[in-house]
Amino acid sequence: MALKYVVKKRTFGFDKTKAEKYVAQNVITNTVDFRDLCKEVSMFGMIPEGAVKHVIDALIDALNTNLNKGMSVQLGDFGCFRPGMNCKSQDAAEDVDADTIQRVKIVFTPGYKFKEMLNKVSIYKTEGNGSNASSGNNGGNNPENPDGGDSGETPDPDPAA
Repeated sequence: MALKYVVKKRTFGFDKTKAEKYVAQNVITNTVDFRDLCKEVSMFGMIPEGAVKHVIDALIDALNTNLNKGMSVQLGDFGCFRPGMNCKSQDAAEDVDADTIQRVKIVFTPGYKFKEMLNKVSIYKTEGNGSNASSGNNGGNNPENPDGGDSGETPDPDPAA
């Protein structure tokens, strides 16, 4: 598997200087939609596609239920989902309240198989504007794979973090 990146100029507003810096930005080459993903899982697991869809839908419902209770959900080798939040810092403890919470989110921590994949990934610079490299869906086919490794993509679970 290989990840592509482009160089982007960013303005950082952490201080009054509004410093401009350059960063690497991941390029997503395509998207696998839910139906195509269910087909792939069906082929790998030799389970009917409809059953895969129902199980994934039920998993999402169970995740929602448990995350809404403030619980962490461990999915074996897949990874762990937990509720999280971003909030404004305050100078005094008594100033921290629900109004200081800016965003509630779901945090995903990958399991060991994803971590192994990330340790083996190759990364290279590509030319472009940083938007999707492919303007259309390729019908669920895998994106180009220059290094001959795994062909699946793992989306960034929280690109804003």
